[in-house]
Amino acid sequence: MLSKIVVLFLVFIAILGMFGKLRMPGAKRLADRRCPKCGRFRIGRGPCDCGGKG
Repeated sequence: MLSKIVVLFLVFIAILGMFGKLRMPGAKRLADRRCPKCGRFRIGRGPCDCGGKG
């Protein structure tokens, strides 16, 4: 009985993961917030600390 509960839980989590990969809300905005030169996230409107134009 306990193994059935564990297996059903794991299947449920796997299904949630598949739906999450289909469309992650805000993924494009997060990608735009990265520095094109070094790949770190930029906070605010200023340039990145690496000196690259962001």
